[in-house]
Amino acid sequence: MIRVALLVAGKDLRVELRSRVLLWQVLPFGVIALLLSGLAVGPRASVTRNAAPGLFFVVILLVALLMIGRSHSVESRSGTRSSIKMLGLDPAGVFLGKALALFVTLGAASLVLLGGVVVLMHAPFAATLHALGPIALALGSISAGGTVYGVLVGDAEGQATLLPVVALPPLAGILVAGEKAFAACITGTSLVRWVIFLAVGLIAYLAVGILLYGVAEESA
Repeated sequence: MIRVALLVAGKDLRVELRSRVLLWQVLPFGVIALLLSGLAVGPRASVTRNAAPGLFFVVILLVALLMIGRSHSVESRSGTRSSIKMLGLDPAGVFLGKALALFVTLGAASLVLLGGVVVLMHAPFAATLHALGPIALALGSISAGGTVYGVLVGDAEGQATLLPVVALPPLAGILVAGEKAFAACITGTSLVRWVIFLAVGLIAYLAVGILLYGVAEESA
C-alpha cells in the first residue's frame, strides 16, 4: 500500500511540475483572492489581523477545490482511468498517494499565502509560525476529504460546479477549526481543543478513504 501511495503521489506531482498549473494559474488566483479579501475588510491593521486566519482558510479551501478538480480531470481523460484499473493497484494506496500529492501542493500554496497574510494583513510572524502545526493538520484533512469527494464526483457532467456543492459543507468544520486554531495562536489563547478536532477529522477522513475509495471509484 505504501509503495503504491508513493508511486501515485510521484506521478501526480510530476504532472503538476510539468504542467506548472500550480505556479502560473492556481497561485496567482490564491494571491489575488487573498488581496481582494484584505481590501474588502478594510485598511485598518487591527481589523485585517483579526480577519487574517479566516480569510486564509477560505482562500486555501478554494485553491484546494481547484487542485482536486484538476487532479481528477486528468485521470478522467480517455483511457486513463481504465488503464489505472487494469494495473490492479490497491485502492487504499491510490487514495493515500493522491491525498499526499494534494497535501504537498496545498502546502506549497499555503506557504506563499501565509507570506501574504503576514505582509498584507499584518498577522504576527511568530504567531504564524506557531500556527504551522494546526494548519498542516487542517491541510491534511482537506487533502484526504477532498480526495474522497473528488472521486465521488468523478467525471460527472458539471464536475467543476458539482464538486464545491459536495465538498464545501462537510469541510466547513475543518475550515472553522483551522481558523480558530490560527486565531488562538495570534491571540495567545489555548488551541488544544481545535488541534484535537483537526486530528480527529484527519484520522476520520483517512479511515474513510482507505476503506471506501475503491468502492467510490468503481461507482464513479
